[in-house]
Amino acid sequence: MHRFKTILTLLAMRRLSVCIVMLLAFCASASLARDYSLRSPNGKIEVSVNDNNGLSFWITFNGKPLLEATGLELNEQSTDILSGQTTTVRHEGDVPFYRQGRLSLTGNQLDLKLRGSFGMQVRAYNEGVAYRFYTTNKGETVIGGELASFQFIGDPKAWLSYSTNNENPFAMGFQNVYEETQLSAAKDKHIFLPATVQVGETKITFLESDVRNYPGMFLKAGEPMSSKKKSMLSARFAHYPKKMDLHKWHGMSYVSDTEHYIAKSKGARTYPWRIMAITESDTEMPTNNLVYALATPNKIGDTSWIKPGKAAWEWWNDHNLKGVPFKAGINTDTYLYYIDFAARYGLQYVVLDEGWYDSNKAELMNPVADVDLQRIVSYGKEKGIGIVLWTVFNVLDQHLDEACRKYSSMGVKGFKVDFLERNDQTAVEMAERIAAACARYHLVVDYHGFYAPTGLNRTYPNVLNFEGVFGMEECRWAKRETDMPRYNVTFPFIRMMAGQVDFTPGAMRNGTKNNWVACYENPVSMGTRCHQAACYVVHDSPFTMLCDAPSAYDVAPDYTRFIAAIPVTWDETRVVQGELGHYIVTARRKGDTWYVAGQTNWDARQVELALDFLGSGTYTASILRDGINANHNAEDYELNTQSIGSSEKLTVQLASGGGFVVKLSK
Repeated sequence: MHRFKTILTLLAMRRLSVCIVMLLAFCASASLARDYSLRSPNGKIEVSVNDNNGLSFWITFNGKPLLEATGLELNEQSTDILSGQTTTVRHEGDVPFYRQGRLSLTGNQLDLKLRGSFGMQVRAYNEGVAYRFYTTNKGETVIGGELASFQFIGDPKAWLSYSTNNENPFAMGFQNVYEETQLSAAKDKHIFLPATVQVGETKITFLESDVRNYPGMFLKAGEPMSSKKKSMLSARFAHYPKKMDLHKWHGMSYVSDTEHYIAKSKGARTYPWRIMAITESDTEMPTNNLVYALATPNKIGDTSWIKPGKAAWEWWNDHNLKGVPFKAGINTDTYLYYIDFAARYGLQYVVLDEGWYDSNKAELMNPVADVDLQRIVSYGKEKGIGIVLWTVFNVLDQHLDEACRKYSSMGVKGFKVDFLERNDQTAVEMAERIAAACARYHLVVDYHGFYAPTGLNRTYPNVLNFEGVFGMEECRWAKRETDMPRYNVTFPFIRMMAGQVDFTPGAMRNGTKNNWVACYENPVSMGTRCHQAACYVVHDSPFTMLCDAPSAYDVAPDYTRFIAAIPVTWDETRVVQGELGHYIVTARRKGDTWYVAGQTNWDARQVELALDFLGSGTYTASILRDGINANHNAEDYELNTQSIGSSEKLTVQLASGGGFVVKLSK
């Protein structure tokens, strides 16, 4: 650890000296400075780029300044602009397994040729601004560092998720709540993306896309080489791993030593997009499509074999069955029971989580004695249920072709891959390598213990889901002061801008603010049962779980049938009401049927829904909402049906930590 800190210090000193040299060079050649500008198609966003004092750009929105990005630099190369060319870019087409059926996005691009073999592209969309570097050389490129500082006007409010590892901030699960703070009061900790800053009434969310063969970006408050506190965020990157070791627990790999650089590659290439999504209204945030649009398009071809869906899952409920004639646990009888449950309610998958092989010995190729995997897979096939197997990233990578070949030929449908917990270059390469191999064998992938998506699901559509969210699993060990309902109406506005979330909802034991208790073996969600149901509509999640035990669902078959039937892919998505940290109401269309769902924080509230997004005529509304006693007993719900016209309004009362789902069909 001391060696890592020393390397960072030396690198910082070297960069500082380079900056001084560059400043002197600028003074000698100021007359050669160049200025360029770029506008979004609607004219609201303007980007001004120049090399007057290193490479910088300014963003204005509706004529008002938002931020200044300064010191933009890749690999300590010259930042002199030699020329610039403006073009229009368009993203059009069908998008599989996404929050909407088609993508239509237009932007304007400024392509800047820099001195040497470097260049930078800047794009302005109505939805925000993005930039990336590129190289044109044919040999090897070693990237010592990438610099960027983002200076804001005044002292704006920010929503930040900090690394949970103080000693090595780049090694953690990318799971934390958002802290709302003035930027000047932000903690001296690494911040993982996405992160949101509010300037006036406008919000800027930092994201990234097309992160391939390169580390992901972190941010840190303050100046990059100083302890001074300003209204500024500066980029940080994990260094390239030099040495790897293994934890005995799960056989998980970790970085024990690093190189002095952050990345290396060969030949001409582009680098990741740095995105500043710009939104005037909170309701625009969850449906911002820049991350998906800027990613490399589909590399696997045909996607007809990929089947999204819901899964019965045993880990969260700790195999907690009752009323069965066998001892529940990690064994064949338990998994056959979960398959029967999945088939009974029309689910598509059962996930075998940790324990089906000896994870402490990394025995991926051999199930434990109590698990007859071939029998389980064959029984699932008879019932129309696919089996997805849990494993650890580096363990699967070690046996990649062998494991894909063996388990796909057995009839397994995919892998839930866990515990990457880093995003340095080699981690990012492993994630893409696994996605590509699984695609070759027609296996879907769910990435758990993972960073927020950066468009990999566009490049490899068989990657159906990503964690990188403070999900339901936290309720097994959370503290009482953990405010899950508030987080649940915060992350859809911020984290979901990056893409889908493996939140794993569906708890059937539910607690109010006053009576919730932590329980590892019999876990309880914070908020009402209908708050849980709303997750299936509010979340982008083409592969999601019913996280509780079959015997818990069977006592409420009407509720279970209702949530099991909610689609996981959509033709259209709108967020019709909401305020970050307070509540959200999302409407999604599948064919001619609409689902509308809402969630609130611990504040009870009444929501009045205008139904003007529906076509004309009368609809049947199936309404799942908090019961009259849900403020005292969070499991209380009611499910009823009524007729309603598209010109009418629907009023729904949400309990504290409550929610609702309405299905509207002709």
